[in-house]
Amino acid sequence: MILLNFAHPITDAQKAQIEAIAGQRVERVLELPVQFDPTRPFHPQVLELLDHVGLSATEWQTTPILINLPSMNVIAAILLAELHGRMGYFPAILRLRPVEGAVPPRFEVAEIINLQQIRDMARNQRAIR
Repeated sequence: MILLNFAHPITDAQKAQIEAIAGQRVERVLELPVQFDPTRPFHPQVLELLDHVGLSATEWQTTPILINLPSMNVIAAILLAELHGRMGYFPAILRLRPVEGAVPPRFEVAEIINLQQIRDMARNQRAIR
């Protein structure tokens, strides 16, 4: 699996937690810092950011990919829309949480969220209501 990290660097401990939860090895972690120019439109900047990933169209559609989203909601929304278009489905995302009482503050993996599964369940609910 490839982890595309658009947030703070992933630690070895977090990587081990991801592998335990996902039940598969993280082959690569691509650190993709998100530093956008607020005076420019965000969509072209997301495209520039994803160009640095270097995956082919086939790899986008066939490689297991996990996303650690950037914290800015607008950028995360554009990124998810662009990823869905490239992948053909919504990717799984990572949720981190603070470790209680840790000094200095540190974060652990809380869960891996399967966005495609959530989308599919929502479509089923649409048919019921």
